[in-house]
Amino acid sequence: METYGDLIAADDVLLFVNAAITATGQREFHAEAAEQQLSLGFLHEYMLVNYRGPYAASLALDINDHNAALIVRQLLETAKDATEEQRRTEGRLIARRLALLPPQRVYRLIGELRRARVNNRRTRAILRDWLAARPDQTLDAVKYRGGLKLALRHLHLRPAEPETGDFLFGKAARRAGRYRAPLLDAWTRAHYEQGALYQLPYTVAEGFAAKHGIPREAFLRKIEPRMTALERLRLQESARRTGAAEVAADLHRMPLTRLAVYALGLPTADRIARRAELTDALRAAARRTAGTQQGSWGRVSAVLDDSFSSAGSGQKRRRPLAAALACHFLLEALAAEGGYRAFWTSGRTDALLLHPLGPTPLGRRIVDALETTPDRLVILSDGWDNAPPGMAAEVLRVWHTRLDPDHRTGIVHLNPVFDAETFDVRRLAPTVPTAGLRDAADLPTLAEFARFAEGRTGIGELTAHLALRIERFLDPARAGEPGPSGDSGKPGEPGEPSPDPSRTGGAQ
Repeated sequence: METYGDLIAADDVLLFVNAAITATGQREFHAEAAEQQLSLGFLHEYMLVNYRGPYAASLALDINDHNAALIVRQLLETAKDATEEQRRTEGRLIARRLALLPPQRVYRLIGELRRARVNNRRTRAILRDWLAARPDQTLDAVKYRGGLKLALRHLHLRPAEPETGDFLFGKAARRAGRYRAPLLDAWTRAHYEQGALYQLPYTVAEGFAAKHGIPREAFLRKIEPRMTALERLRLQESARRTGAAEVAADLHRMPLTRLAVYALGLPTADRIARRAELTDALRAAARRTAGTQQGSWGRVSAVLDDSFSSAGSGQKRRRPLAAALACHFLLEALAAEGGYRAFWTSGRTDALLLHPLGPTPLGRRIVDALETTPDRLVILSDGWDNAPPGMAAEVLRVWHTRLDPDHRTGIVHLNPVFDAETFDVRRLAPTVPTAGLRDAADLPTLAEFARFAEGRTGIGELTAHLALRIERFLDPARAGEPGPSGDSGKPGEPGEPSPDPSRTGGAQ
């Protein structure tokens, strides 16, 4: 029988998971970056010392890449504090998570481990296997040259090919015709031959283009075949302004949340002119994300926050609003046909033309949404209910105690913003489960996970859930589902293999 201490432990683990999903150590609308980093650093240290098992298990959840790298570093730095069984499990979790992280982040992690003088046998084995699994070390030598050099030195490894070692460490690296590998040869010739730079990855070629003084329009037009889908998305409007109209992104292949960020970044006039294209792309991405759950959620109402605070910050511009827009289209796909209703806090109804505006009257919109008697009510907001303050909590209390004591309507609150002051995401009411959310693709999983946040679940049930997630994470083929679908660097959609952007030479 679980004790009060077990409930506290479960609450601590859930608090950390919410932080690991939403917090990136960057400035938010209501908090500076230093506050975020201090709060997040404390949580990592607290979890590592008190709950090492669940701390490592969170690598199997939908946490963001920033926190995944922090967890990996902490586990490797404190390997001596783990039991033999913990080290085996941690090693498998770390190896799997490193395979999902963008390579530049792993190379940065290796640099941090080097500065911390972490170079034990276990660390070298894990990172050696990661390097061996890289699809093309020649490409890494060109694209992540400094990171690969540091990694080989720190891990006491030789390059896969002798000429890659010559390229990284040799003194005659720029001698023409020295290398047989096309990429290495192109990098050498690009120092004095403009045509060679178009054989390089876009991010590498961009520096050479600036060195040679190549006009931006001409460079973008010729480098287009070397761009990844995400690079095309970022540069589409830039290319249009400079006249390189051929550089166009295939919006129908974009991940849902990234596509929402892109759409909200367009001027209103462009959104109106491209309404059909953008709407079709967002709905197609939502259907891909919903997968087999499409149309299975019954009647769904959503209260979505487009208040002024959804503008985010200079580092996370419009990110909360983009999460709301992406969830809007995903919930439309998850609901039964014709069974979806959206209630934006501003009262507007044209989702594509949204911009951050006004206060946050969550209580009023929740009343409007509950009047539709949905099977599910999803609230996506940063939790700053201020018009009037506290009305949302009171509405939800009365609903649960007087109007729907049998919980016929499932209610969940998803929050895309980490609150450094409370070490958690802000909650609306004790009776409503709250979970952090960064990527809309994680919404179905988080809606299920949020039930643990109601305060009635002990550590036993939560540990069983984590064990199941670990099993699926370590063997996604047997479980029939992908690993975490974090947004920061993985271009694939849930249910589809995530292609390695470095294969096509683009930035991630």
